[in-house]
Amino acid sequence: MAMDVATAADFYATRQGKATARLLRERLFALWPDLSGQELLGLGYAAPYLRLWREGTRRCIALSPAQAGAARWPAGLANLSCTAEEDALPFRDLSFDRILVVHGLEGAENARRLLRELWRVLKDDGRLLLVVPNRSSPWAYVEATPFGHGQPYSPRQLGVLLAASLFRIERRDTALYLPPFRQRLLLRSAALWEQSGRRLAPQFAGVTISEAVKDCFAAVPTREISPRRRLVLSETV
Repeated sequence: MAMDVATAADFYATRQGKATARLLRERLFALWPDLSGQELLGLGYAAPYLRLWREGTRRCIALSPAQAGAARWPAGLANLSCTAEEDALPFRDLSFDRILVVHGLEGAENARRLLRELWRVLKDDGRLLLVVPNRSSPWAYVEATPFGHGQPYSPRQLGVLLAASLFRIERRDTALYLPPFRQRLLLRSAALWEQSGRRLAPQFAGVTISEAVKDCFAAVPTREISPRRRLVLSETV
């Protein structure tokens, strides 16, 4: 079951949530350092991360699935948020240059339908960035955080799902090697956990980050398909 946005907002207001957002923002910004003048959509509960690019983009929208409730921008920022059914996004085809999904895919009622909608609203040269709980990490099983709700994925499972939805992964990254606990001393050493985990145990990252593009050729037949022969019975007089 997906975590609702109010509960996610409460998590990000805690010391643990702030440390989590800081670690993830570092990895996301390394992948997308500049989105000036671009159209950006954040789906799920992406507000803590969209602030990385909001001021420079032409348009930046935070959308939460209807079953999770409506999300709001942090205080002091213009409210550019909405809610909609995940398989009926209220945007025209080819609307966005970039789409960021955080706390969205794992809680989707139908992940393939959601991805097909994202494919529809993403421009042909656009990029999709997915942050999903790693199936091998304790983060995926601790329900006190948003990462412990919904369906976690292994990197292979996510790759298969994206390929089936006509996306191709271009880059992968990982984050959240910090154990999913709230002890103050542990949170203070978050940077050390992150550095050590990336070097010594990359398979146990709390989340996997995948950047994908449209695989437009995946839907094109590799050869001409000949029409099927039909047997027609006729009665002779």
